[in-house]
Amino acid sequence: METERFITSSLNKKDIEFDGSLRPTAFTSFPGQVKVKERLQLFIDASKKREDTLGHILLSGPPGLGKTTLAYIIANERGTKIKTSSGPVIEKPGDLAGLLSSLEKGDVLFIDEIHRLNTVVEEYLYSAMEDFFIDIMVEQGPGARAIRLNLEHFTLIGATTRSGLLSSPLRSRFALSCRLDYYYPEDLQKIIFRSAKILKIKIDDEGALEIARRSRGTPRIANHLLSWSRDYAQVRANGKIDREVASAALEMFDIDKDGLDEMDNRILEALVHKFGGRPVGIKTLAVAVGEEEGTIEEVYEPFLIQEGYIQRTPQGRIVTKKTLDRLGLDSLPEVKRRKSADDRQMKFL
Repeated sequence: METERFITSSLNKKDIEFDGSLRPTAFTSFPGQVKVKERLQLFIDASKKREDTLGHILLSGPPGLGKTTLAYIIANERGTKIKTSSGPVIEKPGDLAGLLSSLEKGDVLFIDEIHRLNTVVEEYLYSAMEDFFIDIMVEQGPGARAIRLNLEHFTLIGATTRSGLLSSPLRSRFALSCRLDYYYPEDLQKIIFRSAKILKIKIDDEGALEIARRSRGTPRIANHLLSWSRDYAQVRANGKIDREVASAALEMFDIDKDGLDEMDNRILEALVHKFGGRPVGIKTLAVAVGEEEGTIEEVYEPFLIQEGYIQRTPQGRIVTKKTLDRLGLDSLPEVKRRKSADDRQMKFL
């Protein structure tokens, strides 16, 4: 999220308001995530044949991979309306009751960051998802009573970047759970071409692939980098994005050929040079690089692990040989020095 905020704040705000217009409305125009799309399409087709309400769906994965977009596609493919909210916004049961009572039969309620729902609100959601009613408590003390609010059969689509924080009772009430993974460069290239066509940006195959390779496997970042490359091409080139123009634009943006930005490199260098490759806890690492623990865990670490630069161990984070190769090192000299000091101590004893 911090990476996305950094990229977003560096771009012209007018240019990044295109997120909604770039959002596909059908599975056929949504590249990548083949297995997820297959499951969802079958789930939707089956509910249509039964003429039944679509079951509840949980979408998980890192930010920017298209969870919100898929929610809109599901509603569109099912031919129903969609209402959206966010976990932190629904503060009390009354807020949830207002949302649910406004839904018509078959409508979709999309809750982003559902793992951040208030515990009390979440408990009200159980009966709503399972039996389509909620009991609202009226007044307090001896005169307290519950009013049952019957609901139309609806579909809840929850999105989360941290599925491990969902409680077991809530997770078990979703009929289908789908995890989105990072995209391959070829799929991101298709997304970039589609976005460029909508925004009327001139770009060739190599230019689109260069942006795709540096987009951290994330469509949202790919679209933001496309916008930045468009600006660069208009000011410092002939307005067309080719491989050289895209490379120069992204180098200026501190994003290297592997898609790593300044903070990614700071994390890797800290693990190697400050800690000598020894296992490092998340709190220590956060202090060393001057970043929040949650940001490292949710934004930077998943991509670095996916790409094989670092590993998680019970003792902490460690670097891999790929990181040493990237930094031009054959070994970890600090670890060697520590080992030789231990040997001297053993001889003394």
